[in-house]
Amino acid sequence: MNNFPYSIFKLILLTILSTFFACKQVEKKQESAHKYTNSLVHETSPYLLQHAHNPVNWRPWSPEALKDAEKENKLVLVSIGYSSCHWCHVMEEETFEDEEVAKMMNENFISIKVDREERPDVDQVYMTALQLINDGNGGWPLNVITLPNGKPLYGGTYHTKAQWTQVLTKISALYKNDPKKATEYSDMVAEGIAAANLIQPSSDFESLSRAGLKLSVENWKPYWDMEQGGDQGSQKFMIPTNLDFLLDYATLSGDGTARSHVKITLDKMAQGGIYDHVGGGFFRYSTDPNWSVPHFEKMLYDNAQAISLYSKAYTAFNEPRYKEIVLETIDFLTREMKDPKGGYHAALDADSDGKEGEFYVWREAELKTLLKEDFDRFATYYNIKSENLWEDGKYVLRAFIKDTDFAKQEGISIEKLNMVKAGWKKILLPAREKRTRPRIDDKIITSWNALLIKGLVDAYKAFGERDHLDKAIAIYDFLMDTSYKNGRLLHTYKEGSQQKEGFLEDYAFLIDASLDLYGATFDTKYLELAQKINLSTEQFFGDQASGMHRYSSGEELIAKIIKTDDGVLPSPNAVMAHNLFRLGHILYDTKLLDKSKQMLVTMLPSITKSAPSFAHWDRLLLQNTYPYFEIAVVGKQAGPLIKELNSKYIPNTLIVGSLTQSKLPLFEGRYFEEGTYIYVCQNSTCKLPVETVERALGQMKNF
Repeated sequence: MNNFPYSIFKLILLTILSTFFACKQVEKKQESAHKYTNSLVHETSPYLLQHAHNPVNWRPWSPEALKDAEKENKLVLVSIGYSSCHWCHVMEEETFEDEEVAKMMNENFISIKVDREERPDVDQVYMTALQLINDGNGGWPLNVITLPNGKPLYGGTYHTKAQWTQVLTKISALYKNDPKKATEYSDMVAEGIAAANLIQPSSDFESLSRAGLKLSVENWKPYWDMEQGGDQGSQKFMIPTNLDFLLDYATLSGDGTARSHVKITLDKMAQGGIYDHVGGGFFRYSTDPNWSVPHFEKMLYDNAQAISLYSKAYTAFNEPRYKEIVLETIDFLTREMKDPKGGYHAALDADSDGKEGEFYVWREAELKTLLKEDFDRFATYYNIKSENLWEDGKYVLRAFIKDTDFAKQEGISIEKLNMVKAGWKKILLPAREKRTRPRIDDKIITSWNALLIKGLVDAYKAFGERDHLDKAIAIYDFLMDTSYKNGRLLHTYKEGSQQKEGFLEDYAFLIDASLDLYGATFDTKYLELAQKINLSTEQFFGDQASGMHRYSSGEELIAKIIKTDDGVLPSPNAVMAHNLFRLGHILYDTKLLDKSKQMLVTMLPSITKSAPSFAHWDRLLLQNTYPYFEIAVVGKQAGPLIKELNSKYIPNTLIVGSLTQSKLPLFEGRYFEEGTYIYVCQNSTCKLPVETVERALGQMKNF
């Protein structure tokens, strides 16, 4: 530094200072361009930033906000949503941007905005409250009014301006005029939340039976839609966890009805408007019972699980369309949701140009202009006819005809039809890209990315294409670099984000993904990480009273949440029970197996009564009541043999391999220089080693 010319140093310092002040001036100009700016302007969540210039004095969730409510003796208004939530946008425009409403909220409430994807623990607590208050119904936006201690007094979803004003007036008056009644009611709701998360542990292992498993499915069957797939109802949700279980159950039990139901559902989803036939990937859900018109947001977790499901289904049904679905969905995610630094973004909005689905729908004149002489064939394939108009002269593409039938009808081969379809997409996708794109929620959620790792590994196993495995490894490496600090996981990552807390789903899903990577690569670093995170999960989330795991490690909320049911994501406790089961089989650790079994038997009454909400537990019940195989492949040629095994549909099976000598129980003493051997085992008992997949499969049939 002594030799550095002072004049140059002074010039650099002046440049830095002028840049700093210039940035500050730009920041001030940007803020002054808005009439209002609240505390959310400092957040990184796209959903919270959407509300940063509302006239409402929004604050992010924090214990300090509740303390301020206590000091000021104000009720707390907690409004929960997410960036791709259509009705959240509508309520913001109609209600939260209204100055009259904002004045009422600011004078009488401490108002808190929560991104449910960033703080799923807060969402879980208050969704439980809403369902208690509202006879089991819920949704988003989720608007809860609480006492300063966080205990709920009111819960609702979307409100018009008039409805919201009425609610604010009534609840505010109740709190001011009869605080004792308000306190008694909120205490009752808080007790209800605690009771809803009260789990009584059981160790009655003898009650785990095939009869109980069958009863669970039989109780579910009356709700199946055997014509259109999925469960009966005015709307249809793609729930991969349910179909994943039912496919295994149908195969092992020989239940033809269950197998048909899975196949019908897979086909109808692939044909319907819930699938993006131009760009690939699935939308959130269908607004009708026929999968025809979707709610147009695209979520990472839906598509990650769809990749797993259709990859597995391809090995079971050998249906070429399922492979297309997987490859197109992976291409969509890579093209539209991958962060430049690695990892995948959370969601794409349903709206663009202020209209739902505007980016994805088509008008007949536009299609005729683009496709020219091939329009008629396209229109026949994708149901472009007046009775299928959606709204404002727009069409949602759907292909309710089998490719084999259409090819026959057109007098062309399947290969030719595939070329024609690819040609349509080459024309339509670039045309669509010229439109205003939907907003993207660019935070990177650990648990959802772990689901994508799993999906990509499943695609690699089904099709043997190394690129899928490389993509999975890249996501894993990204998470290790950005979201795993000092032995703890972060839930979300985004440049500048202050989010630090990881939740049970992050730990559970990443253990699951790590075990999948271990099975696919034979690299023990993934197994070691799974073991390490498993210990951390027990340390941070273990709940001794229930034998389960709490959803969050902290205690800042009004009740602990023990999430046991499946939703759009599989239950994190069910995933943990599966993890313990797999680790127990890999390590021959009976303590882990007993812990998994104890969690399962505790859930048995719920599984039997409500299978659609507990299908991932049902899958574990299947693994405990039907033969479960460990296949260990040991030797220098383990790679090709495992690749062949993975390409086949073999439910209830753990497949692992080692290229070298190993002290792991499944491999110890089984490595020989002169050959590669397959060991088929069940409950630590193994058949004599064989050298071909065909002979190994024969041993499984006659164990």
